[in-house]
Amino acid sequence: MTGFIRWHSDAAEKIYNLAFNDLLFRAHSVHRAHFDPNAVQMSRLLSIKTGGCAEDCGYCSQSAHAPTGLKASKLMEVERVLEEARKAKAGGATRYCMGAAWRSPKDRDMEAVLAMVRGVRSLGLETCMTLGMLTPAQSDALAQAGLDYYNHNLDTSERFYGEIITTRTFADRLETLANVRDAGLKVCAGGILGMGETTDDRISMLVTLANLPVPPESVPINMLIPIPGSKLADAPPVDPIEFIRSIALARILMPASHVRLSAGRTEMSDEMQALCFFAGANSIFVGETLLTAGNPGEDKDAALFRRLGLTPMQPDVGA
Repeated sequence: MTGFIRWHSDAAEKIYNLAFNDLLFRAHSVHRAHFDPNAVQMSRLLSIKTGGCAEDCGYCSQSAHAPTGLKASKLMEVERVLEEARKAKAGGATRYCMGAAWRSPKDRDMEAVLAMVRGVRSLGLETCMTLGMLTPAQSDALAQAGLDYYNHNLDTSERFYGEIITTRTFADRLETLANVRDAGLKVCAGGILGMGETTDDRISMLVTLANLPVPPESVPINMLIPIPGSKLADAPPVDPIEFIRSIALARILMPASHVRLSAGRTEMSDEMQALCFFAGANSIFVGETLLTAGNPGEDKDAALFRRLGLTPMQPDVGA
């Protein structure tokens, strides 16, 4: 991914605030120039270690700081992960994402994690992991095992970040992304809308992502699912039109990236999702659970895809 434009917030803001139809036309034109407009990447997400996380992320059910009622579990056994991956492939998934509720992985857990990567990749699935912060050595080990993508979201803007998380900094996030990129891994990084951030915060987050030395190959855009007991349990829902504007801006700022319509789809109408796909979203999570949150069932997604004429995207797994 070369020759990308370095964006300024003022220019991004002007795009974001275009008349809605003009914004959608521009975003869809960019999308169509880089992707099959009717193909959607199908990813499956599995929690390989749930709960008990030392971070205090205000949106998360897995934080040990919040009384969400979620019990911590141990790291899942490798064969069980592979069994779930086989089911995911049989169900149409082309990318398999594995997430652990850690601040960062411990050395004692890396052997099992690397075995998961090798095993899932041997099934012909793209592999993605989210394990918290990584050192350069851990990033290199994951790359050598064949990991395709590493997910580490910015979550929000640098200005608003401290309102949501205090146990690590925005700079810590950027450092892990740099370690991952230096190891030769593809980057999956996005954020969450509806946490009380301003429009400027949303634009700033997307500009930061677009202006990384290499933009993320995958950009998940999540709509907050308020978790009872979490800091953001009573956060008001994000306006659907504003959410679609953010999808469109992500597509325009990062033309060659997969823009994933991630958490929150259970609260989106079919019409809202259709507009997100038109605006440039071309990736979703399939399956009824995202880590600990609900997700539309596969039957519902299949019905929506039939109505819209969308088809699953084929995996891109290298040698």
